[in-house]
Amino acid sequence: MKLGPVSKLLTGWPATIIAAGGLFSWLQSVPALPSGHAGLCRTESAAGVEYIVCDVPLDRYRLSLRAVDAAGKPYETFEAARASFSGRKAELIMNGGMYHQDRRPVGLAVQDGREIHGAVLGTGSGNYSLRPNGVFFVENGRAEVMESTRYLDGGHEPDLATQSGPMLVVDGKLHPRFIENSDSRHVRNGVCAREEGRIVTLVLSRSPVNFWDFGTFFKDGLGCRNALFFDGTVSSLYYPEGGIDYRRDRLGPMLVVTDR
Repeated sequence: MKLGPVSKLLTGWPATIIAAGGLFSWLQSVPALPSGHAGLCRTESAAGVEYIVCDVPLDRYRLSLRAVDAAGKPYETFEAARASFSGRKAELIMNGGMYHQDRRPVGLAVQDGREIHGAVLGTGSGNYSLRPNGVFFVENGRAEVMESTRYLDGGHEPDLATQSGPMLVVDGKLHPRFIENSDSRHVRNGVCAREEGRIVTLVLSRSPVNFWDFGTFFKDGLGCRNALFFDGTVSSLYYPEGGIDYRRDRLGPMLVVTDR
C-alpha cells in the first residue's frame, strides 16, 4: 500500500517509549465517579471491569492537543496544560498518545493545526508497533480514528491529530493479534469517534484489562467501528466535575476539553 508523502513519514520506531512512573503513582487506584454523577463522564461495566466513559460533543466543547509549548517544551502535567488556555476552563484532560522518555511524541502530532512531529508506522516490538496502529484526528469539526497508512494516503489537514497504537477496533473487527483471555492486563485508555464524528468518546479502565476485553468494550459496548489505544502504563485523567485528578507520571501529549 502507498504510504503517502515521504516528508510526512519517519521510517523507524524509537526504542525508548515511556518512562516508568514513580512508586507511589503505581499504588493509587483509579478513582470512582460519585454515585449518581451526571456530566461528561459516566461509569459503565463489562466482563467484570468498570470503565470511565466520557462523551465529548464537538458542537459544545473544544478539543485540543497539548504536546509542546511555544518554546518546544513538553507540558508534562495537567497544571501546565490547563495554564495554556487563557480564559477557558479545562473540563477534562487525558493522556493522548505514546511518547519518548523526554515526553515528546513518538508519532504524528498536530497541535492547533501545526504538525510538530511526523508520522511513524513502527518497526519495533512494543504496543505502538503492534500494527495496524492508528491516528485520532479532528478535521473540519469532525473526529475520526483511522489506520495510519490510510490516514497518510488521505491528504488530511487536521486541526488536531495524535498517533498511537495499536488500533483496538478496525472496521468493526478486533485487532487481529489480540488474544482472548490474555493475562497481559493493565489499566488502559483509548478513544473512538461516534455519531459520524460529532462525539469523541474517551475511555479509561478502572482496573487492569487485557487488549481483547478492552477492544471488545469499544466494539460491542460502545458500538465503535474504529478505536485507538492510547496507553496502558501511564493512563491518566483530570475531570474536576467528577472529583478526579489522577496522573500516574509526567505525561507526553494530552487531549484537553474546554468550553467553546
